[in-house]
Amino acid sequence: MEHQHLDPVVTGRVPLPRSRPRSGRLAGAGAVVRRRLLVAVPVLAVTSVGMFALGAASPVDPAKQYAGAAAFTTSEENLAQIRANWGVDDPLPVQYLRWIGNLVQGDLGWSTSRHEPVASVLAARAGWTLLLIGVALAVVLVASLLLGALAAYRRGGLFDRALRATAYAVESMPVFWLGLAAIAVFALALGWLPAGGLTDVTATGTSWPDVAHHLVLPVGVLAVSQAPWFVLFVRDAVAESLRDDHVLAARARGLPGRTVLFGHALRTALLPFLTLIGTHLPELVGGAVLVETVFSLPGLGAVTVAAALGSDFPLLAAITLVTTAVVLAANLVADLAYAAADPRVRLDG
Repeated sequence: MEHQHLDPVVTGRVPLPRSRPRSGRLAGAGAVVRRRLLVAVPVLAVTSVGMFALGAASPVDPAKQYAGAAAFTTSEENLAQIRANWGVDDPLPVQYLRWIGNLVQGDLGWSTSRHEPVASVLAARAGWTLLLIGVALAVVLVASLLLGALAAYRRGGLFDRALRATAYAVESMPVFWLGLAAIAVFALALGWLPAGGLTDVTATGTSWPDVAHHLVLPVGVLAVSQAPWFVLFVRDAVAESLRDDHVLAARARGLPGRTVLFGHALRTALLPFLTLIGTHLPELVGGAVLVETVFSLPGLGAVTVAAALGSDFPLLAAITLVTTAVVLAANLVADLAYAAADPRVRLDG
C-alpha cells in the first residue's frame, strides 16, 4: 500500500514565505472556525434528517417497544394513548421539528432500550469511551512516532521490513478478531489479564488500579488495530524528510544520528501527521465501539449495539449526532494545530 503525504496546497493550507503577525494569525484562526461552523451545521442537519428518516421507516411500533412484554396484554386503547402522547402519528415534518426543538433545549429523548433518558445514558457512559479512545490514541501516537522513525532511519533493513510486514498483516485483521485473539491468549491461556469488564466480579467499588488493569487488553487491542496507518505514514514521511537539504546539512555537520532523526527529520514529518490524526478519528471511534462490545466495557459501544438491535431510535440518533460533532471538532483542532506548528501556514486563505 502506498501512503501519500498530504500536500498543504491540496488541503488548503498554503505555506507563506514568512510567518504572520500574532494578531493576524488569531484573526485567521477565527476565520477557520467560522468556515468550519458553516460546514458543520449543514452536516449535522443532514445527519439528523437521515437518522430521523431511518427511524421513521422502521417497522417497529414505538408504543409496543416502550411497553415491552406488557404490549402483549395491554389494550389497543392504551397503546393508542401512548402514540398520541408521543405524537407518533403526526406528520413526519412535525415530528422532526418537535424533535429538533427538544434537542436544542437539551432534551435528547427517552431510550426505549435502556428505559431512561438518553442524556443520562450518554453522561454515564461517554466518559469511559473517551478514556479508552484517549489512552489508545496516546499509545498509538508514541509508538508510531518511535517505530516509524526508526524504520525510516534503517530503511530497507531487517527491522524496517519486519515492521512493514507486520503492519500490513494487522491492517487486514478485523478489530473484533484481534480482541478475541487477545482474550484467548492473554486472558484464557496465560491468565495474565482479565477478559473483560472494568472491575473484578468480587469488587465492591471502582478503583483506578483495578480499572487500569482491566483496560490493558482493550487499550492494547484498539491501539494495535489503529497503529498500522500511523506507523507506515510516519515511516514514509520521515524517510522522505531524511532526504531534505536541512537534514543532509545536519548530517554533514557531524551531528549524532539520534539528533538528526528526532531533532530534524521527525519534526518536519510531524506536520502532515497532525492532519492524519483528525481524519482518522472516525475509524478510531468505530473501532472503540467494537472493542467495548468484545470486552464488555460500560461505554457507548455496548449501548450502541443494544440500541441498534432494539431499534432504539432516540439513543442511536443522539450517539450519531454526538459522534459526528466530535469528529468535526477534531478536524478543526487538527487544522489549528497544523497552523500552530508551522507559522508559514496561511489560515485565512
